Amino acid sequence: TPPDTEAAQTARRFCAGLLRSRLELPPYSLFSFIGLTLGYNQSELATADKLATRISQQTRQEPTLGAIVDAIQEIVGSERFEGVDTEDAESQYSRGGQLTVITMHKAKGLDWDGVFLPFLHSRSLPGELWVSPAGEFIGNFTLAEVARAQIRSHAHQGGPQSIPDTVSAWQQAKQLKIAEEYRLLYVAMTRAKRLLWMSAAQQAPFTWNKPESLQNQEPSPAITALKRHRLA
Repeated sequence: TPPDTEAAQTARRFCAGLLRSRLELPPYSLFSFIGLTLGYNQSELATADKLATRISQQTRQEPTLGAIVDAIQEIVGSERFEGVDTEDAESQYSRGGQLTVITMHKAKGLDWDGVFLPFLHSRSLPGELWVSPAGEFIGNFTLAEVARAQIRSHAHQGGPQSIPDTVSAWQQAKQLKIAEEYRLLYVAMTRAKRLLWMSAAQQAPFTWNKPESLQNQEPSPAITALKRHRLA
């Protein structure tokens, strides 16, 4: 038989990893694992997480792989998917004479003369991973973030010995969140061509569902560091 090409070896490695993940991971973790294995970007990973959440809700009574596949087929058959006009996807956000309100994730690859970054508080940047009171009985961690960290280590390093324990995976998840939040801040800061305006109001809503309920908020460590650097 002819020797395997690099493409064939890569495909075999992906397929072997996907088959092994079916045996070693719970069904709902497969969405994140597949996304990470195939190199999804942040937006695509977020979409995969949303799909996993919806599938979890639909198959709560029967959380089997067969039920998950049926739910996916139902979504594909019932939802209306429209093509995306990629040529105009970015220009709609950067037209002249308009104010664009956009997330840091969505701003990647775009730029504006002036960029305003409000409410840069430590509670949200970098923030902390949240453990719901209902889930505290299993420990001071969330299974979803632990699973993501374990999957990430397994996908990048390979082999069962590369999967960290729960405590180590949780610490990795917290560090990855901090790194990701600051990476997004850097993306947002570098979108400005002429003016960059950053602020952290002394008071801000605890939740934007109740914008009138203001509380004292500490500025993000990034704001403090930039201010200290400017005065140095």
